[in-house]
Amino acid sequence: MEPNDMSQPTPTAAGTVNRPWINLGIFAGVLTLLFAKTMVDLARHALSSDLHSHALLIPLISVYLGWQKRGEVRTGSSPGSQAWAALFALGGLAALAAHWVLMARGWQPRPNDVLCLTVFAYLSLLAAGVFVCLGARAMRTLSFPWAFLVFMIPLPTAAVDAIEVFFQHASAEAAYLLIAASGTPILRTGLEFDLPGISIRVGQECSGIRSSLVLFITSLLAGHMLLRTQWRRAILAAAVIPLGIIRNGFRIFTLAILCVHVDVDIINSPLHHRGGPLFFALSLVPFLALVAFLRYTERPRVKPN
Repeated sequence: MEPNDMSQPTPTAAGTVNRPWINLGIFAGVLTLLFAKTMVDLARHALSSDLHSHALLIPLISVYLGWQKRGEVRTGSSPGSQAWAALFALGGLAALAAHWVLMARGWQPRPNDVLCLTVFAYLSLLAAGVFVCLGARAMRTLSFPWAFLVFMIPLPTAAVDAIEVFFQHASAEAAYLLIAASGTPILRTGLEFDLPGISIRVGQECSGIRSSLVLFITSLLAGHMLLRTQWRRAILAAAVIPLGIIRNGFRIFTLAILCVHVDVDIINSPLHHRGGPLFFALSLVPFLALVAFLRYTERPRVKPN
């Protein structure tokens, strides 16, 4: 028997581990180049849109969350990897096909509608590459950072309108209850409030959709990083809806009361047109209180001796 030749190169553990990530990096780079126009359009839209201004921060947050889990990721082929890759690839190609067909038929979309399809296609194809390069086991470990990327996708116009109308009517109801409870005379006709010296109509632009969307994203991050149980995370995310309604209702109530009892011109003041951040900050107080309470309920209880 001849002795082993110790001079022959052997693959290192680092090289074995890094190869799937190198493959993914190459795939992601090529895919991003193919979608370069989409990425540029998304950046321009985010910089010009109040509603979707968060889109540029989402990939940075996702990368940070994924980096935190780097020690838990186990790459390699695992059951279901190819099937999931094919499913996401088909989803991405279907979104591109829908975009091309609609444009060929004379579709005149808004920028967010086009980006909704093309960014979805990009993320779907990227997900397919992750399944192929890293495997389903790695994707399960990175499931939250990956799912968080969905907030890169601008909401389509139909969804924006539906959400705004919901919050518009719900906020009007909350404001009416607050004004009536204050003892201020009020006559309501749908979304219009007749008050002493002024009539107010709750417009669709008063829905507070941007603040609610930002708070919802924050709730998912806070739940992922601070809470351990899924049902508590779900409670925190679901609480954003009533919290958004109460915040908007309180904002309308505040403006109405100030107009009636202080100065009617407050309706044209910066508090009305640029006061959203102030009321958003106020809504963080009950939100943070809920986070603290949910964390407290997760503390292990010490059994008495």
